[in-house]
Amino acid sequence: MRPDGVLRTTFVLVALSGAACGSNGTGPGVQPAAIAFLSNRDTSGDFDIYVMDSRGGQVTNLTKHTGGDFSPAWSPEGNRIAFATYRDGAPEIYVMNADGSGQTRLTNNFAVDFGPAWSPDGSHIAFTSDRDGLYEVYVMNADGSGQTNLTKNGANDDSPGWSPDGSKIAFASDRDGNDREIYVMNADGTGQTRLTNNTASDNTPAWSPDGRTIAFTSTRDGGNGEIYVMNPDGSAPMRLTNNPALDQSPAWSHDGRKIVFMSYRNGNREIYVMNADGSAQTRLTNNPAEDDSPTWRP
Repeated sequence: MRPDGVLRTTFVLVALSGAACGSNGTGPGVQPAAIAFLSNRDTSGDFDIYVMDSRGGQVTNLTKHTGGDFSPAWSPEGNRIAFATYRDGAPEIYVMNADGSGQTRLTNNFAVDFGPAWSPDGSHIAFTSDRDGLYEVYVMNADGSGQTNLTKNGANDDSPGWSPDGSKIAFASDRDGNDREIYVMNADGTGQTRLTNNTASDNTPAWSPDGRTIAFTSTRDGGNGEIYVMNPDGSAPMRLTNNPALDQSPAWSHDGRKIVFMSYRNGNREIYVMNADGSAQTRLTNNPAEDDSPTWRP
């Protein structure tokens, strides 16, 4: 996994770029339909984790740190956010309260750890790490204990996303020689199965809340990233976005009716939202900075 979000979930923009599915949080800017995202809009120029309401208003900086923060992921209760940060040197996984307080480190090693994803019951966090030489999908308890390599493959595996029932994890891999493909495995790492099969890049899988659909990013139609959906077995892929710019990093609303995503269609990275069928694509952020990696509060 390198640094880019779609075309390689690479970690400066998946990394500095990278799903979600409640209750009400507290703190400035946090609303029942809040969207967390990363941005470098503040004067320091560093990436921080922000939150806004579902219309793009009430934008609040949660992390306010010079180290570079990215990969936000809401807990299933909506009261915590896991994220990755460069503040300790190599990227590590942290967790904080929904208002930005209580920022606590979960991983601690010299490798790259990023892309956290909560299990639906909140007991575990899947993430990506290169601590064993290549990027692999790991899982740990929500307090950071019990860190375990799930994929154990001689290729790059990343972008984990849990099924709503917690039994499976979708992820991206380059193990079959193509750029990237979407795979699925049981939550214990067994039964790793390929879902997509083409020479393009398929990446950033995100399960719908009802478990019937997986949204993902693909370059299969023209080389630039677009948002697609498919059945959980990989069948019936359908394109939702269609423009010459990069669209990536889909994340579902808690009711499954909308998808938030990042697009480069206006010349820089901004957050957009659309209906689950791809209609009514609407821009939520609008500033000269880079906004990316949106994730909808459960």
